[in-house]
Amino acid sequence: MDINSLIEHYGYAALVVGSMAEGETITLLGGVVAHQGLLKFPLVVISVALGGMIGDQLLYLVGRRFGGTLLARFKKHQKKITKAQKLINRHPYLFVIGSRFMYGFRIIGPILIGASRLPPKIFLPLNIVGALIWAILFTSLGYVGGEVIAPWLHTLNQHVKHWIWLVIVVALVWLARYWFKRRESKEAD
Repeated sequence: MDINSLIEHYGYAALVVGSMAEGETITLLGGVVAHQGLLKFPLVVISVALGGMIGDQLLYLVGRRFGGTLLARFKKHQKKITKAQKLINRHPYLFVIGSRFMYGFRIIGPILIGASRLPPKIFLPLNIVGALIWAILFTSLGYVGGEVIAPWLHTLNQHVKHWIWLVIVVALVWLARYWFKRRESKEAD
C-alpha cells in the first residue's frame, strides 16, 4: 500500500485519535490532505471535532474526579490555577470555548474546568461548540495552506535528491579536509 491509500483508508480514524490531545498539527494536516482530495473536507472537520471533543471530555472528567488532588501537586503554580478558576467561575462560556485556543491550556484547561465543578450539562454543549469552531478554523487553515504546500509536495522527491547530494558533497569536503590535516600533522612530526 502506498501512503495515499493508507490516508484514504485510515485517515479519518487517525484524525480522531490524533486530535484527542494536542491536535492543531493533525488538524492542519487534515486540511492539507483534504485539499489534496484524499479526504473530504466536511468529514475531516467532523473527525477532528469529534477527537477534540472526546479528548476534552475525558480530561474534564479527570478534573472532576481527581482535579483537586492533581492541582494541589503544582504548588509553584497555585496563583495561576486560582486565577484560572476565578475566570472559569466568572466567564464559564468563554473559558470553555476559549481554552481550546489558549496556548498551554489545551490539556490543563479541561482539567481545571472539571476541578472547578462546572456542571456537565454546561460543559458538554460548550465543549461541542468549541470543538466545532476549532475544527472548522484549523482545518480551513490547513486547506488554504495546502494551496501553498501542494506545489512543494509535488516536487518533494526532487528536493530530497538535492539534499542527499548536498550532504554527500559536504561529507566529502569534510573528509578531504580531515585527511589533509591529518597528513600535515604526520609530516610535521
